[in-house]
Amino acid sequence: MKFIIALAFLALALAAPQGDKKPIEIISSNSEMNADGSYSFNFESADGTKVSESGNQKKVGPKDEDIGTVSKGSYSYISPEGITITVNWVADENGFQATGDHLPTPPPMPEHVVKLLADLKAAGVL
Repeated sequence: MKFIIALAFLALALAAPQGDKKPIEIISSNSEMNADGSYSFNFESADGTKVSESGNQKKVGPKDEDIGTVSKGSYSYISPEGITITVNWVADENGFQATGDHLPTPPPMPEHVVKLLADLKAAGVL
């Protein structure tokens, strides 16, 4: 009986209003699904968030059954500082690759490493 009472109080606490949080309105939304497996969708919400994605089926290996979905898209949102953050991405046979001005980039390779890689490639090792 105590367990049921405790469970009821937990349910009541979880059902309580969560302050001033209101649902964010979706101001536009589109989606398309085609018979060939290609698709696209996008939406925009009232807080400035935007999402878009499209994809299709592609042969990703040597066998006929090596079919996979390749996709590309982007999303953006407004940071707490008021800056629009945008990420563009591709997901294909080479993996997931995201780009954006806010994402860190590696430093350039040192010249001796560039030369070493060129020498190894010329020697047929790479």
